[in-house]
Amino acid sequence: MIETLISFSIATLALAISPGPDNIYVLTQSLVNGTKSGIATTAGLMSGCIVHTTLLAFGISAIITASEELFYAIKILGACYLVYLAYKVHKSEENISIVAKAPKKSYLQLFKTGVIMNLVNPKVLIFFLAFFPGFLWNKEGNTVLQFYVLGIIFMVLSFITFSMIAMAAGRISSLILEWKNVATFLKWMQIFVFLGIAIFILLP
Repeated sequence: MIETLISFSIATLALAISPGPDNIYVLTQSLVNGTKSGIATTAGLMSGCIVHTTLLAFGISAIITASEELFYAIKILGACYLVYLAYKVHKSEENISIVAKAPKKSYLQLFKTGVIMNLVNPKVLIFFLAFFPGFLWNKEGNTVLQFYVLGIIFMVLSFITFSMIAMAAGRISSLILEWKNVATFLKWMQIFVFLGIAIFILLP
């Protein structure tokens, strides 16, 4: 159990650091409106994850109980989806777009925006479906509880990482602007993260 949770935590941190629409949006808000705006956005994004975790926990747990073969098929599909994400990143352009201007919003508005961004994006639930099942440590035990444990770890670690991005926004933006190879480095880091998790999910 401990080894699995450590592996899940490492994978979550790697994903949180990898450039994506969520942490780039947090970075943008922090650059334009300050650190607190970035943290408010982050809180909204992580709150939306509670809904996805609940849907995943109660939906997939029934499948696990019904059929071991079907659950393994879900893991294979999940690994394939992660490989597909790696391919999409590979085919994308090597650049990181940071919006120079963003409308000023209250912290409550930013929180709501974060929640809505998370909930209306079906790719989040699909990603959770691809990511979480491979880290269950006891398929014969209470899988609903295990999904919630993984969900809480994911939200806490992502919130901490995104908040650190918000606090370090100034330095990060300078790095992105001054180091011409940073986009290429972050692109390949994201590819390796997706592929690494896909391989881990398929391991017995």
